[in-house]
Amino acid sequence: MMENLVKVHGSGDYDSDFSDEDQPGESSEGARKRKHEKELLQKPFQKGQHSKVAHRSLHSSEVDREEAMNRRAHLISMNAFERHKKFVGDYILYYGGQMADFKRSAVKDKTDLDVLRENHRFLWRDEDEDDMTWEKELAKKYYDKLFKEYCIADLSRYKENKFGFRWRTENEVVSGKGQFQCGHKRCEKDEGLKSWEVNFAYVEHGEKRNALVKLRLCPECSFKLNFHHKRKEVKAKSKNKVSQENQEPVKKKKKRRKSSSSHSKKHKHKKRRDHSSTSSSSESQNSEKEDSDGEPEGQSESDHWRGPAPAVEEKSREEEFDDYFEDMFL
Repeated sequence: MMENLVKVHGSGDYDSDFSDEDQPGESSEGARKRKHEKELLQKPFQKGQHSKVAHRSLHSSEVDREEAMNRRAHLISMNAFERHKKFVGDYILYYGGQMADFKRSAVKDKTDLDVLRENHRFLWRDEDEDDMTWEKELAKKYYDKLFKEYCIADLSRYKENKFGFRWRTENEVVSGKGQFQCGHKRCEKDEGLKSWEVNFAYVEHGEKRNALVKLRLCPECSFKLNFHHKRKEVKAKSKNKVSQENQEPVKKKKKRRKSSSSHSKKHKHKKRRDHSSTSSSSESQNSEKEDSDGEPEGQSESDHWRGPAPAVEEKSREEEFDDYFEDMFL
């Protein structure tokens, strides 16, 4: 019975077009047809199936490719300076050397402050603005921002008759340093200030120059400034003195006119010499009294009935400010 069953299974002539494995009794046409169907069903990006173990070179190339991708991602995550340090470190690791050999020399480095110190000028002239470079333009721009009414002085070497002067900055003007406080850079007194005018002689870029500057100092700093010889003190002139100085030439002209008129009267009236002399002397005395007295102190009672009272001119706001700041700005 068993032999019959084996014969039935062995002698069965069954065939299937969907079987994956090649049958021993399969025709060549069926195999070709199956291969053609596999090619049609295979996708373009699909890799072929390897029935054998991959070669060693293929494995190494894949490992190198993956490592290169990781290295590239690591370098992209770093900034330029970190990449530079990594490359320098790799160079020293493979080829030898010291890190000090790769350090940049900072001897020629300059900041904006260094450029200002090299190109700064106490006073800019028209000649200095020729052939302007960016360094000179930077120094000129800084110079235009300074306030040149009063100076700040350095009197630390006053015994050697050496002084340092510079213009004031905006913060010093706002705080009153150099005008309402002592102009010495290490002094902050604000009482008994005096204004001094100094002929400042200095050497700048190998050239001797002079500048007339003003500064305000306290009594102690004024002594240091005048330790070797006294400087010129600047004082404010009051309005009364200025008006008297302006009135003096006017008075002289009046006297000359009156003297000339009296002289002509003497020649015309020869017969009345005594009377003319007395009249001229009385007139000259009255004129001198009027000039010496100036305007009358007050009006008499009879003057009140002659006409309306003289109008008093009110000062404008600008004139009031000028009177207020007269003693401050010398």
